[in-house]
Amino acid sequence: MNIAENLVRARLFFPDKAALVFENQTLTYRQLDEQANRLANGLRALGVAKGDRVALFLPNIPEFVVGYFAVQKLGAIAVSINSMFKRDEVKYIVNDAGAKLLLTTAAQREHVPADELPTLQHIVVAEGEAGNDLAFQDLVAGGDRCSTSAETDGRDPAAILYTSGTTGFPKGAVLTQANIVSNSTSAANHSGMGPEDRLHLFLPLFHCFGQNYILNGGIRKCATIVLHRRFEPEPVADAISRRQVTMFFAVPTVYTHLINMDTSGLDFSSLRYCFTAAANMPTETLRQWREKFGLTIFEGYGLTECSPFASYNHEFHHKPGSIGMPIENVEMRIADEDGHVLPPGEMGEIIIRGPNVMQGYWKNPQATAEAIRAGWLHSGDIGTMDEEGYFYIADRVKDMINAAGFNVYPNEVEQVIFKHPAVQEAAVYGMPDPTRGETVHAAVVLKDGATATPGELIEFCRAHMAVYKVPRKVEFVAQLPKSATGKILKRVLRGDA
Repeated sequence: MNIAENLVRARLFFPDKAALVFENQTLTYRQLDEQANRLANGLRALGVAKGDRVALFLPNIPEFVVGYFAVQKLGAIAVSINSMFKRDEVKYIVNDAGAKLLLTTAAQREHVPADELPTLQHIVVAEGEAGNDLAFQDLVAGGDRCSTSAETDGRDPAAILYTSGTTGFPKGAVLTQANIVSNSTSAANHSGMGPEDRLHLFLPLFHCFGQNYILNGGIRKCATIVLHRRFEPEPVADAISRRQVTMFFAVPTVYTHLINMDTSGLDFSSLRYCFTAAANMPTETLRQWREKFGLTIFEGYGLTECSPFASYNHEFHHKPGSIGMPIENVEMRIADEDGHVLPPGEMGEIIIRGPNVMQGYWKNPQATAEAIRAGWLHSGDIGTMDEEGYFYIADRVKDMINAAGFNVYPNEVEQVIFKHPAVQEAAVYGMPDPTRGETVHAAVVLKDGATATPGELIEFCRAHMAVYKVPRKVEFVAQLPKSATGKILKRVLRGDA
């Protein structure tokens, strides 16, 4: 079992089909596989072998995809690093993973402190001048175009993806060959991907959603990947029309951007499928998207630690606002603090068991034991399950607000705020209070040209929910702090970091 065999298979069946479309560049499946072979042979000549860690400190460019599959062909382990990280963050991950080789760009090279990375033997520059480092294109040009994928066991680590590190240092989730093969196949099957599809990929490849759900899922089904360096509303919207994108994958904030954009001059008729994950999707956004584009946004749920896909809201029995049911071969439950399973309707933590659950955290048995108990991954997300087995997210355990003894779930308050016609985005979070423990605060981005006052929004909430859930303070902001994947960083709003 080797993830790279999906690429080999796609080349066999569709050698001249576009595998990657990026800016003005197109790589067919034959070209993509050949480049991965050449790079794999180049890396092998540098001493990279099965089990070695190779760091990918790259933006969304074709070299990331070539590098990823070259690493898999060797049976080595791909270590993804957030392309926006700076010197100390890169240093921590490279040293923690013990990476032997690192792929990066000339622009990002300044954030790689080579003299402080004792395990790092080689730096390969994939874009820009290599200087004293190795040039990616030289390795590709000098490598043999034929290569076979290393024999790997399903339990062999294939990738290490570091969590966002909202508390303490980032932890490296170790995903095995079986984790990724199983999960990307499930993603492709549930989403209905096929060889005729053109998948938009602007979510970061260093993140599990972009890397496994879209890239590995798409390659598995021999689809075309329309790759973007980053999310920019106008170029992404234009590419739907110009590249005839059929499948669109995004986080909720991206959908909000496009809803509020003028897209009247663009042709979205090729688009047949939309999917969201990674953050709670407001039901108002679902309604507005369907009203504007006539399409349902299908919802899924997961986390890096489960490769990432865990549940899907099926098209044949779609429930707006739900994250759906567990995917094939995966189990999900709602449990109390002691791990006891709770009945439908009860609020508790979502726990997950199946072939998607990570092997553990890299070199961190204590954190692994805390996350995986009795075979179940404890997600840290609070939710419920209905009588039909559909799951609903309330919020992250750490984001729940305890206001004078009452539990307030920020997502519930946000859903109400989103219904106000002037609101584009909202984030609800708790702040310390000497008498109430915590009070409810809201940061709000208004739509262009819209007006409202904090008092107006507070009264709007008061009319739609119990008084203890109503924000005590509303602050208008130009934008909300977000991660690279579009998740709103409530820890920043709280002042935790």
